[in-house]
Amino acid sequence: MHSLIRIFASIMLVRIYDKNPSERDLQRVADILSRGGVVAYPTDGVYAFGCALRSAKGVARLHALCGKEVAELSVVFDSLSSVADYCRVDNAAFRILKRNLPGPFTFILPASSRMPDKVLSKRRTIGVRMPANALARAVAACVDGPLLTASVVDRDGEQEYTTDPSLIEERYGREIDLVVDGGIGSVVPTTVVDLTEGEPEVVREGGGELK
Repeated sequence: MHSLIRIFASIMLVRIYDKNPSERDLQRVADILSRGGVVAYPTDGVYAFGCALRSAKGVARLHALCGKEVAELSVVFDSLSSVADYCRVDNAAFRILKRNLPGPFTFILPASSRMPDKVLSKRRTIGVRMPANALARAVAACVDGPLLTASVVDRDGEQEYTTDPSLIEERYGREIDLVVDGGIGSVVPTTVVDLTEGEPEVVREGGGELK
């Protein structure tokens, strides 16, 4: 019985390396996301939960899991060109993104009409991420469209649950479909920068220093 439990648990936790990640494992992640699944994966800050942005089922599950308002969610992209597909990016904002991404930043930008209404609710802005962690970008690239994402937060004063993939599996294994094990994560959040009013405004200091 115990061996069966271990086998089942091993299905939940998949080790993927940021350098030369396995195409087979990434395809497995893509299949889960395309079916409305939710996964946990590493970023350049804490671990995050993610679902396919264009999956109504995945978006609903992510909201139910995190209990977060839209303002607390962000979108992870694999490239700057894909950011321009879903957000309105003027020349000044693009230069800032190009100087600082990939990196530990969340940039608040006006959303374009391609951003699903279920993601925006009544808001017309979205937090944009392109992590320095290559594995996070590989996960975002493996599905059709970017990832809607929310940080794995420390609710009980036990910080390890935001950084250790095996403990994330232990706590959330019944609520999500897969944990991408990219090693122990960081406890430092992103720097949040508002680009909606012309001049950049640092809303929260974090792991990045704006250039």
